[in-house]
Amino acid sequence: MLGTIREIVENVVIVQLSVDINQQPNLVGIHVIFEDGIKKVVGEIESANKEILKINIVGEFNEYGFLPGISTKPSFKSTVRIINTDELSQFLGNQQLTDDETYLGLSNIYDNYRVSFKINPFFSNHFSILGNSGSGKSYTVAGILQRLFVSTPKAPTGANFFLFDAYGEYTTAFSNLHNINPALNYKVYTTNTKTENKDSILRIPIWLLDVDDIALLLDATTPNQLPIIEKTLKLVPILSGSSEDVIKHKNDIIARALQDILLSGAESAKIRDQVIAVLTKFNTAELNLESKISQPGYVRTLNQCLFIDKTGKLQEMELVVDFISSFIDNSLTLEKQDEYSYYTLNDLEQAMEFALISEGVLKSDKVYDMANVLMVRLHTLANSEQCVYFDYPNFVNREEYIRDLTTTQYNTKCQIVNFNINYVDDRIAKVISKIISRMIFKQAVVNEDRGSEPYHIIIEEAHRYVQKDTDTEVLGYNIFDRITKEGRKYGVILGLITQRPSELSETAISQCSNFIILRMSHPLDLEYIRTMVPNVSDEIVEKLKNLKPGFCIAFGSAFKIPIYASVESPDPPPRSQNVDVVKAWKSFSGAVIGGVGVNVVSPISEIAIDPDKKVAVNQIPSPPTTASVVQTPKPSAVFRSTNE
Repeated sequence: MLGTIREIVENVVIVQLSVDINQQPNLVGIHVIFEDGIKKVVGEIESANKEILKINIVGEFNEYGFLPGISTKPSFKSTVRIINTDELSQFLGNQQLTDDETYLGLSNIYDNYRVSFKINPFFSNHFSILGNSGSGKSYTVAGILQRLFVSTPKAPTGANFFLFDAYGEYTTAFSNLHNINPALNYKVYTTNTKTENKDSILRIPIWLLDVDDIALLLDATTPNQLPIIEKTLKLVPILSGSSEDVIKHKNDIIARALQDILLSGAESAKIRDQVIAVLTKFNTAELNLESKISQPGYVRTLNQCLFIDKTGKLQEMELVVDFISSFIDNSLTLEKQDEYSYYTLNDLEQAMEFALISEGVLKSDKVYDMANVLMVRLHTLANSEQCVYFDYPNFVNREEYIRDLTTTQYNTKCQIVNFNINYVDDRIAKVISKIISRMIFKQAVVNEDRGSEPYHIIIEEAHRYVQKDTDTEVLGYNIFDRITKEGRKYGVILGLITQRPSELSETAISQCSNFIILRMSHPLDLEYIRTMVPNVSDEIVEKLKNLKPGFCIAFGSAFKIPIYASVESPDPPPRSQNVDVVKAWKSFSGAVIGGVGVNVVSPISEIAIDPDKKVAVNQIPSPPTTASVVQTPKPSAVFRSTNE
């Protein structure tokens, strides 16, 4: 018995010590039981001196097990004792894992105690892993996933993890997954267009993109630009190719645009100039400036018929209008085509050009400028190095594309798919992550057996991509916000990894149910966590400032109380270590180029987090015996570092 209750104020209990604290190990952080018959209230020692303990109530035990929260308080006659191992397992997890559990790391308080958590409460909800640069976020992500696939009794062979890797650092951690278990596979798609392995370049079928996707791709800034995109997507399957039907559609579109110009009532010179401008850029073999217009006794070209006489009028206006009208075919319609139709980025560019004249934007300079900016961006993309990302080698629908992403070249299941977006700027990286995430979400929504195939989307450096963008103003929603609000019921789960939570979308982070937070020190981020993260206390926020690298506080639906642990280091680790400056400097080769010394940098050294650096409590309570703790083989024997 530690002592007797002296005072109870709200959820704080003051205990008068009856033992010599000098003979005890550090008690701060230890959990105690206030026991009165069958009633057992659980508290955590917040502070201690030689006379009293200050203990916060965290929950209670009843016939169903441990229940977090403050629904009851201890009586003054309660016996105050240290929690035992069986009771501890109720909220720090079992030492011997079942199929629905995995390890987080080692307890900071209880020596040799491996903290575990239930898979369902964690991975069926959106989660965030937050921490300063260098605090161990990448190690935490890699470690949790490695143990999920290695340490659990039954490997999650049906998993679908899509990892947007901002720095290309995770391949070393997962590349040998198949060596552990032949049913487990990992593959990476890169945005490095210079790679020798061209099959590994990330490619997205352009025909799978709808109006919202194209708006994101072309950085649309107003809803007024969406009709042009919508018209483009209606035209592109019709205008792709050179068949007779395609020519009819092109002639019809050009003719209708010219007819609008001819009958606009503008000055003759302006009409002539606009007609010439359209036919210079858009023309066919039948309809162009050199098209022959036959009249009894003579033949003239269309260009010649645009002559303006001395009175400033187009003398052959009626003739030109009749000729142009002959190409208008009212039997042609823009009916909805099949859901998917193969076309290229160049086909899309051509379709947008025809959409611009079809919508009559030439009649308004303001509308033309607003629409033409999309055309310029599409033309730039189609003629840039980045066009390869939308050059898919074969026709697939959305379901087949996602299946291809999660299938190896040997037609076996792939559980972790890494999109290395390290080689593109933030704008295109954000667009890629949004387009693929939206595609995954749409596929999950149409799955008749809702939630039968969960998809986990993990985004590194999420503050760069999951932001409060203009998407809501242009499209009416942000895809990441929508996923966090609606994705859970469809089995689409978002994992946000970031060092700047204050720059995240408030909607996205507020929908997360689980948090693993490493050291945080920026005042804005701490205040953001205090106000935006559910169920976070002032005590937790204060402790975040002083955490060592690799140490975390975990709380949420998967953790019955806030857990303080050191995350076990992944083996092998991701390539996120600090550069070994001393080694780099000392390996200077003395090579000189143009009279300037060139530093030859050796490979980055590995700086591992020591999982054994923790606060140990000996004797109280007794740690599990060696026989009672599952000695799960570390993955070092099977995970070996290989570079992408």
